[in-house]
Amino acid sequence: MNPLLEKYANLLVNYCVELKAGEKLLVRTSTLAEPLVREIYKKALEAGGHMEVEFEFREQHRILFNYGNDDQLKYVPTLLDKALRDFNAYIYIRAPFNLMDEESVDPKRSKIHKEALAPLYKIYSKRTASREMKRNLCQYPTLSAAQNAKMSLEEYEHFVFNACGLFDDDPIQKWLDRRKDQQRIVDLLNSKSTIHYKGNDIDVSFSVKDRIWINSDGQTNMPSGEVYTGPVENSVNGKIRFSLPALYMGKELENVTLWIKDGRVEKWEADGDVSFLDEIFAMKGARYFGEVAIGTNYDINKRTRNILFDEKIGGTIHMAIGQSYYQTGGKNESPIHWDMITDMTQGGEIYADDELIYQDGKFIF
Repeated sequence: MNPLLEKYANLLVNYCVELKAGEKLLVRTSTLAEPLVREIYKKALEAGGHMEVEFEFREQHRILFNYGNDDQLKYVPTLLDKALRDFNAYIYIRAPFNLMDEESVDPKRSKIHKEALAPLYKIYSKRTASREMKRNLCQYPTLSAAQNAKMSLEEYEHFVFNACGLFDDDPIQKWLDRRKDQQRIVDLLNSKSTIHYKGNDIDVSFSVKDRIWINSDGQTNMPSGEVYTGPVENSVNGKIRFSLPALYMGKELENVTLWIKDGRVEKWEADGDVSFLDEIFAMKGARYFGEVAIGTNYDINKRTRNILFDEKIGGTIHMAIGQSYYQTGGKNESPIHWDMITDMTQGGEIYADDELIYQDGKFIF
């Protein structure tokens, strides 16, 4: 494991956040990811940086939500507040003990906590959009995540490391090559004004005029492999059924179908607890879209019930209700950002200014 973790740490420090001498890095994760954190610390020191760590322990959030009073739920952690305002780099490593920890938590209590942190994360979003703060979200393989993906831990480790390119002799070069390949896609999309997704139960169009398509090349997410932007908020029209199950806050819904008029989600259906959708769409900004995107990582070819990987699956598109990414020019504000994914490999098409540019899960130019 150690040689792979050393390569992983090198990729995170020297490619993803490009840590420089004198810069301050915060690493947040659970105690399960301590082996990777050790390697990151070595690489951060070699780069001349200063690194601080915040470890989460088992059931930390569940304990807070079940035992904390309103004042404690609204408390903003001191190190997190300082780091997201002032540090140069931030790595968040997902390393869950139990993905169902918060299944029984009262959503009203978790909402209090989320809303208390919202102003800080707005600052964070603006700093990371300009790369004033270089950030990366990544994954450390744990048994809980493996079970969630319906894999053994060994299979899941291989899946994660392969998706990150760690079996290559030079993972950084692999991501530089992906960046170059995706840039031609971004260059084309940035020259277009309207996009139309079509396919099985998909007929939705939107304007991207004066919006910026982003080349997601592994620096902000590891792994990555997508191109994305924010649609003009009032321009989205049509209907879309998301063929992959939609997962958010521990809830999973099948066949989420949305009807959209002038940017606003007017109607919704799903197989499962539709009342959860009712609650979500009652939240500020949730009826408008913050992101439209196309997955381009064909090394990720199966669903793992983890959005970090699933939204990058080659041959899929996704749309996110809620918060926009400021770097795209998006203007929607919301306490949520929920990505919903659909397969495009069986007859899916994308038109840009009425020109067919994508068919059956692949670009055709």
